[in-house]
This record gives sequence, C-alpha cells and structure tokens, in this order.
Amino acid sequence: MVTIYYHSIPRATFFSKKDSLKPGTSSSISFIIENKTSENKIFDIAIETSHQSITPILKNDQIKIFSNESTIHIVPLKIATETPQGQHRITIKGIEKNTKEEFIQTSDFIVSGNRKLTLTAINSPEFVKAGETIKSTFLLKNNGNVSENLILESKNAVVDEDIYLNLPAGEEKLITISKITNPELGKNEFVNLNLTIYPVGNPKENQTIYTSIKIISTKPIEDDIFHRIPISASMSFVGMQNRGEYNDGFQSEIYGKGSLDQENKNLLEFRAITKNPVEFNSFTQYEEYFVNYKRDNLYIHLGDKNYSSSFLTEYARYGRGAEIRFDFKKISFGGFYNHPRFFRDIKGEFNFYTKFKIAKESEITTGYLYKISRKENVNFSFSNLRLDSNAHLPYIEGKFKLNNNLEIAGETSYSKTDNAEGTAYMLQTHANFKQVSGNLMYMRSSPEYAGYFNNTNTFNGNLQFRISKKINLISTYTQDARNFQRDTLFLAAPYRKYLQYGIQYKYLPSGSIMLYNGFQRYEDRLMPKEFDYKEHFFKVSLDQQIGIFQLNFEGQFGKTNNFLSGFSGNSSFYTANVGFEKFKTSFNLYGSYAVTSRYQLQNQKQFYYGVRMMSRFSDKTSFSLFYQNNYMPEDYYTDRNLFELLFHQQIFRGHEFDLSARYNLQRGEIGNKDFIFSLRYTLRMNIPIQKTAEYTTLSGTINNLAVKKVDGIRLILGNHLSVIDKNGNYVFKNVKPGDYVLEIDRSTTEINDIPDLSLPISLVLNQKENIFNFGLTSAASIQGKIDYSEPESKLSFAQLPLKKDRKKKENLIIEVSNGELILRKLAIIGQNFDFTYLRPGDWKIKVYRNGLDKKYKIPIDQFDINLKPSESKNIIINVIKQQSEIKYQQESVKVSYNENKKQE
Repeated sequence: MVTIYYHSIPRATFFSKKDSLKPGTSSSISFIIENKTSENKIFDIAIETSHQSITPILKNDQIKIFSNESTIHIVPLKIATETPQGQHRITIKGIEKNTKEEFIQTSDFIVSGNRKLTLTAINSPEFVKAGETIKSTFLLKNNGNVSENLILESKNAVVDEDIYLNLPAGEEKLITISKITNPELGKNEFVNLNLTIYPVGNPKENQTIYTSIKIISTKPIEDDIFHRIPISASMSFVGMQNRGEYNDGFQSEIYGKGSLDQENKNLLEFRAITKNPVEFNSFTQYEEYFVNYKRDNLYIHLGDKNYSSSFLTEYARYGRGAEIRFDFKKISFGGFYNHPRFFRDIKGEFNFYTKFKIAKESEITTGYLYKISRKENVNFSFSNLRLDSNAHLPYIEGKFKLNNNLEIAGETSYSKTDNAEGTAYMLQTHANFKQVSGNLMYMRSSPEYAGYFNNTNTFNGNLQFRISKKINLISTYTQDARNFQRDTLFLAAPYRKYLQYGIQYKYLPSGSIMLYNGFQRYEDRLMPKEFDYKEHFFKVSLDQQIGIFQLNFEGQFGKTNNFLSGFSGNSSFYTANVGFEKFKTSFNLYGSYAVTSRYQLQNQKQFYYGVRMMSRFSDKTSFSLFYQNNYMPEDYYTDRNLFELLFHQQIFRGHEFDLSARYNLQRGEIGNKDFIFSLRYTLRMNIPIQKTAEYTTLSGTINNLAVKKVDGIRLILGNHLSVIDKNGNYVFKNVKPGDYVLEIDRSTTEINDIPDLSLPISLVLNQKENIFNFGLTSAASIQGKIDYSEPESKLSFAQLPLKKDRKKKENLIIEVSNGELILRKLAIIGQNFDFTYLRPGDWKIKVYRNGLDKKYKIPIDQFDINLKPSESKNIIINVIKQQSEIKYQQESVKVSYNENKKQE
C-alpha cells in the first residue's frame, strides 16, 4: 500500500492485488480517497491505462467526499485476451470542482501470461492423381497474450513456409504443407499428412494435426487373375586365362523364389546352376542345385547349402544333402544329412536336434552329430587331428536374455571316435548399458576333440565406454583359433592375435579423431612362411566430412619383431581415403605408403593405390570400375581384384544384360595375374501357378439431370476407359475383381456440370456383373457476407460516447457440409465469402468463432439450406458487439479515519 499526503487536498491510497490479473477477464482496482479538510469536496475523476487493450469500463466519474471522511473508489477494468504479458500501469486523476486542486497517482500491476495456440485444418483435397502435388492448408492462431517462437515440421511432407515462425499474440498464420506423389504408383492408397508445431527448445510441448488424402493410381499394375511366382533364367559365356591356360564355355542358371498360393502359406525357393566351364574362384559361380519348401511349421531343404549343427561340432560345411525342421510354439526339432563337397576327410554326416524355447529370447538346444570318415587320406586339413574313424558328437547349447541389457550364450560338446575322446566348450556374453557396451567370447577344445575345432582356444572381445556424447573409450581383442577343419574351398587366413585400445573424440558432427595403441601377432599358416611377426603400434585415424567429400587419414607407427628373419625394426603406415558423390556417381580414391620390417627385408617400402567408381545412369543402366595395384601379403588366402569392370543394362522390362571383366590374384598367388570375363543374359519372368479370380464387368447409366448432354463423356476405372453412349449407358469389360476408383474425365463435361454423388468414388468389384448408376446435374453456389454491427451506446456518467475498439481484422471459419463433403474457408468480418461448384441438395453451414473475442456475439451460427441446380444462395452472418454491463453496489461503503494516525 502506497500513501500520499497532501495538506490542502485529500490523500489517495492505492491498493493492488498481489496476484497477477488474467487476460480475457474483467477485474477491478480500488483506491481510498480521504478528505481531511473541514469542507466537503467534489472531484471529477479520470482514469488512464498504459495499454490500449486494458480498458477502464468507466473512464470518467464524479465523487463527493464529506469533510474528514474517506471513500473507496473502485476502478473496473476489462483486460482483453491479447493484452501482453508483463507489467502495466494505471493512473487516477482527480480535480476538485471548485478549487481546481488536483492529485495524480500511478501504480503498476502484472498481467499474467496465457499461452493458447490453436491449429485448424482449413483446406485439403479428398483425392489427387498419382504424380500430382498434395497441398493441405492449416490455420495457426495465437489466442494467448505471449509472442510465440515456433518450429513447424512435417514427418511426411514439406512445409512451404519458413519452419521458424514468430507469431505475436492475437495473430494468425496460414500454413501450407505439400507432398509430391509418386507417378508410378501401382495401386490406390491413402496417405496421412501431418503438421507439428512446438516452441523452440521444447519439442515435447507440441501439437499435431493430420489430414487423410486418397492417391489415385494413373498407371495401375497390370490386371492379373493369376497368382505368379518370379523366376529368372540366365545364360553366361565365361572365359578365363588361368595360370597360362585359357578355358571358356557356357554356364546356365535358373532361380525362383515365391509363394505357391495367394495366401502365402506355401513358400518355395529353388536354384540350379550348371557346372562352371572355368576353375572356381570368388568371382565365378559354382555348380549348385537346391530346392527349399516352407509351410506353417515345416521347413524342407534338398540339395546344396552350408550345413551347420552348432558352433563347436560343425560350424559351416558346404555340401549336398537334405534337411528337415518342424517349428512349434515352444519346441523345434529336425535334422540333416550332408555330404561335404570341399572337405574330403568326411564322407557324410547326420545331425539331429531339439530346441526348447523357454522365453521370448531364451532357448536351449540339444543335438547329436554323427560323422562318417573317409578312409583314404586324400586332402589337406588345417587341423592336427585326422578323422580316421567315425565320430559321435552330442552337444548342448543355450541362449539366455537375462534382461534388456544382458545376454549370455554357451555350448558344450563331447566327441568319441574309435581311438579317442574329447571335449570342447564355448561361452559368450553381450552387454549393452547406457554408458558401457561390449561382447566377449571364449572357446576351448581338447587335443582329441573331433568337432570343427580341436586342440585350440580362441578369445574375442570388444568393449566401449561412452564418457559423453563426444568421447568414447574403445578396446578390441582377437585371438584366432589355430586348428580347425575348414573347407578347402579357400585357404585359411593367417593366425592372428590382436589387441587395440584407444579413445574416439567427435569434435564436430561431421568429424572425429581416434587414437589407438596396441599390439598384433601375425603368422602365416602355409609353408614356407611368408611372414611371422609381432608388432607394437600407435595409430591415429581422422574422419572428416567437408562438403561432398568424405575424408579418412590414418597413420600407424610400430616396432616390429620379425621371427622369420630374426631382426627388429620400425614399421610405419600412411593411408588416405577420399570419397565423394557427383552426377549419380560415387568415387573412392585410396592410397597407402609403408616402410616395414614385417617381411624378408628390413625397411621394405610398399606403395598401394586404387580407385573405385560406381555410377547409376538410370534405373536401367549402371556401371562400376575398380583398380588396385597390389595387396598386402597378409591377404594371400583369398582371391583379390586388381582390375574390375562391371556393366548392367536392362534392355526392356524382364530382359537384362551384364558384362564383367577382371584381372585378379587367385588365392595363394603373390604376383601372377589371371583374367576372367563373363557375358550374361537374364530373363525375368512371372510364371502363373494358380488362377485367383474370374474377370468381371462394371456397367451403369448416367441420368441427365438438366445438363446439355451426357453422351461422349469419358469414365476412368483404373487403367480402363469407357465412353458414355447417347442413352447414357457405359460398360467396362474384362476387369479383374478388386478395389477401384471410378472418376469422370472433367475435360469431357461442361464446366459447371457435377455428379449428383461424390466422385471419384471407391468401388469394390467382386461379382461377375456390377452395376453403378448416377446422375449429372448443374453445380450450385453459396454467396455470403459477414455483417458487423454495434448497438446504440448508452452514455456513461460523464455523458461520453463509447469508442469503437475493433482495431484489427477479425475473422471466422465458415464450414459447409452435405454429409459427405466438408469445405472450410476463412471469412473476414465485414467482407464477402463464397463456396462454388457445390452439388445440389441439403447443406449445413456452421460458423466457428476462431478465437473471436467474447465481446462479439454471433446470434445465428448454423444454417440449413437446400440448393437447386444452378442456384446461388445468399446468406448474411451477423456479428454484434455486446454491451458491457456495470452493476453498482446499492449501499455505500463506510471507511473510518483515525485522527491520531501519525502523518508522514
């Protein structure tokens, strides 16, 4: 409470509520006025406010105060909805009628914030044709009193306006989103477009609005009454210069995969590849025949594949055989027979297993593998154990998900042959927590174990600790198994023991640097050995995106102990990769320079470089080119490309042509290059295997409802076309049953002609004969105006007329609906609006206030009208400003005054 004392005039005391005043309400502020003189006083009172949206209901008044009396003067205020949040001021002025003495008092008060955003769909099409652009319009209005900084986004469309929007209090904005539809759409479909708004920095405080639009296909997929399975057949001519000898010949292939029935219950896959005319390597196809069948709980395989029983017993063995499996809700069981094609120690093997599911992602498997040995020793094995008798291998394995962050798995197995017994086990765990994730695996097999591994152990693991979003600690350890019974299709990779640990720092969203330390042990498995060394190293790796360029640079510095030659020395590597994409073509350039002590010579220099280019000129044409001058000796175990040229061309639909040419180093080769080329033609077919339906027809009549003519009008049903005859009849023949959209070609009708029901319309054709009739009439329209008026103002006590306070253009949302179609428009108060091209019939008109201030009243906000063909109806929507009502207290308020109060 603030008190002012005057000697010759009364004193005024200001009382203000401590609570904030709410916008959009009426409130009051009280003043105590005292007359300490011995004379009666009459004051003319005037009220002023600091903002135009804060309106005193009585700006002027007159009060009489008797001598040595006090009175309370209440100032009623109307605080408009759009009044800005924050501090405002009210001023009371008093002038004594006779003496002209005056007093002035001001005081501040707070208007609280009111945030209220509304998002309304205004205009969106019911349908568009494939290839057209969908445009949907929404009205965003700030009905609060706080200026909003907003972000606009759509997950499946493009916001046409700036996505950053500042919307002052009381303002509104029309927002348009658009989406280009696919012109190649094969079937009609619905799409739901959305618009989301939220304040900057607070995405959780969001509003989302949706519109649903039907997209009509203009290029429907071919009508087909058959269920088909895709099959490809190809013929290749292959030539190879192989270690000085040239061979060539033809190789054919047929492959199919699909369902044998329309319900997709019987799944079939098959492949047949004839014998390769040249020696098999990584870049040529090998002879292969198989067929798979799956239905419900049954799976059957006949022919070639990688057969696997378990990690320890038979990890991967390519061969020819048969497999069967039955899958039920909680249990699965099955088995296979396999005759290995690339491993001569084993003549054949049988496997049987049962799998129990104990939880959603936890299971236990028990099984038995029986290996039949080949008595004659005809091939090389990477294992120290020669399988010289039949072997029995029971095993049990399990996988358990303990919680959302931790999984464990393991296996144990026992083997028995005529001469020995052995065991093996494997443990594995995977953890994924918020800051720590990792994977560990350990395997060990005894010297006499007759499984895939024997007399070996291996340990692999990785661990990552996320310190922050930018910093990660990373470690990796790998120890290869020394003895395993691998197929002789490829050579074995060198034995490797490897440890690496370091830190990764992401200094930019497009760039990171990694620092590593560690050691590695590489040993050649073949004799004579080409390398055998242990190396301690430090490595720096930098990844950076600059525009279209992706850059990677690495430097590695190490100390090498060469066990093959007996010396030690330094080994340094410098590598650069540059990748970019331009003109539908991706490029990758590679270069590496090394000075090493790993091999026969100390400080041996190596320089490797290469380039890869991949271009997709169109959906039908692609081209790829690769070149690399050489490879590190550690990569000897596999086939390596030195030069590769690939070209693919789709001649026309279902017919493709491929050309490939390569220079490569075959496995085990260091410097002798071989050349392979292939010319391939592929025919892709959809073979009918089941008739799914009979063709149907759609016919009907278009009634002439007072239009000029109906003959010659075109109707479109999918990719079918029909022209109406002079009697108004039409027919579509040989149509596949299904869901279609029937529409009129508007270019063949008069500009004001309109169907008597909503078209395009979705029709389900499922009978031999379908009939659909409708009429053609003339469109109607609605014309209207928003009429604004104010009642005659009653004079205040000071006999001053009220001033009109419509300071900005207010608008309403007008909606018209006939039960099938809804149209909306924004209409500004005092201006005209219209709705054109309306179907004759009954329409409802509704008026939405759209945040209109409560002081405006709409007496009638709903209309029912009936439109006749070619009719234009006029309506008037009245908006009236309501008169503020002031009620006065009937009895006066008595306020006593303490004469002994100390004056200040």
